[in-house]
Amino acid sequence: MSSDRDKNGPVFSAEQVRQGEIILRTRARRIIFIGGLVGLVLLALLVWWI
Repeated sequence: MSSDRDKNGPVFSAEQVRQGEIILRTRARRIIFIGGLVGLVLLALLVWWI
């Protein structure tokens, strides 16, 4: 038989379930991230234009 805790699912603390952070510590990571955002905008404009 399963216990009451198993019926309700596992219990997680707020620290365990918080969202992750985007950490752009190096210049290369920042350039890649911004380049990806720019590329996404350009792709959206290209799709909208065609």
